[in-house]
Amino acid sequence: MEYAEAVRSLYARMPTRIGPSLERIQRLVELLDHPERSAPAIHLTGTNGKTSSARMMTALLAAFGVGSGRYTSPHLQDVRERIALATRPISMEEFAETYTYLEPYFAEVDREGEQPVTFHEALTALAFAWFAEVPVDAQVIEVGMGGSWDATNVVDGVVAVLNRVSVDHPELGDTPVQVAVEKAGIIKPGATVVSQEQDPDVLAVISERTERLGGRLLLAGRDFGLLRRRGAHGGQVLDLATPSGEVNGLFLPLYGRHQALNAASSLVAVQAFLGDRALDGDVLREGFATVTSPGRLEVVGRNPLVLLDGAHNPEGARALAAALLEEFVVDRRTIVLACLADKDLHGILEGLAPATGRLIVTSNSSPRTAGAEQLHKEAETVGLGAEVAPDVASAVGLALEGAGESEAVVVTGSLHTVGDARELLLGPGPA
Repeated sequence: MEYAEAVRSLYARMPTRIGPSLERIQRLVELLDHPERSAPAIHLTGTNGKTSSARMMTALLAAFGVGSGRYTSPHLQDVRERIALATRPISMEEFAETYTYLEPYFAEVDREGEQPVTFHEALTALAFAWFAEVPVDAQVIEVGMGGSWDATNVVDGVVAVLNRVSVDHPELGDTPVQVAVEKAGIIKPGATVVSQEQDPDVLAVISERTERLGGRLLLAGRDFGLLRRRGAHGGQVLDLATPSGEVNGLFLPLYGRHQALNAASSLVAVQAFLGDRALDGDVLREGFATVTSPGRLEVVGRNPLVLLDGAHNPEGARALAAALLEEFVVDRRTIVLACLADKDLHGILEGLAPATGRLIVTSNSSPRTAGAEQLHKEAETVGLGAEVAPDVASAVGLALEGAGESEAVVVTGSLHTVGDARELLLGPGPA
């Protein structure tokens, strides 16, 4: 089977409707003799910053000579981005070969149940199988959505990382506490739990589950945190406090206070995973300096400055606006915005408003995209006037056409939007 055929077969498994169940993925890994157990894992959930955090952890593990597999979602341009080592994504040949190997197992599980193996379940099984084949020494596994019922939750994470929890996917609940119950489901017996700062009622959910399962909770603001950060060319320099002491002068080639907070929890997660061997400041500095996170305040052009950021919920929009105001001094910002229809459009626009000069709204290539006219009307409710473009390519062209050299164009609203813009500005291939 060729790569393109494997991808078509994978996408044919997109579910139209699915209930909470781990039965199919549990049966798959059982038939495959449990590849998810081939290496110890760090399991990661939260509402924002998961992929950036996973990339930081993989980079830090690599700096200490630990080869790790990284599984993230969604992708920007190529599904292979989701399954990677620190140095590269899975190749087309490896993807096709592994998918071909797994097809009879998918068919077996399809026959046994009413619901066939889904896209996410198939891809998760593929990641586990490839990591076992490489093999890797560690796995950094990001949930697809939620935690308790996510296909990744068959992995036994010796470290569970919970980024800040807020409302995003309506399927997970209407309040942060309801969402927290689902996300805390990744905490396994005896695990070390690394949590970013949480609202008190969310923290109560995480603490209760950790204590009940005999785990250890390391909490930002109490056990670790960001001490200082200062801007630097191409990113920022951080001083971080960890349970083992301070680590100073860490250059992180990413922008925004939110990424500094992700760095703090990622560092503590790796130290919890590796123990004393992860205390060497020089190695930590080396690891952080190699971090990349495409589509997260990513600079893809200058004069004018062109930034891509996948902020797709109100908290992400607020973090983006804060970073734009604090770290990018420009004469004017043009925001190109396209979102998915099931997102909090009002909240996203409200979050972006303080950093918005000119606004161009459009639709992205996802079948779930919100209409540009819908965004236009929603923008008016937060006091923003907006121009309308039919697609991301047109919107980006319009933004660049009217932007001076000392201005900025920011493409945001969804990772689908960022993927469309990346394809236009940087060409095809994995990000």
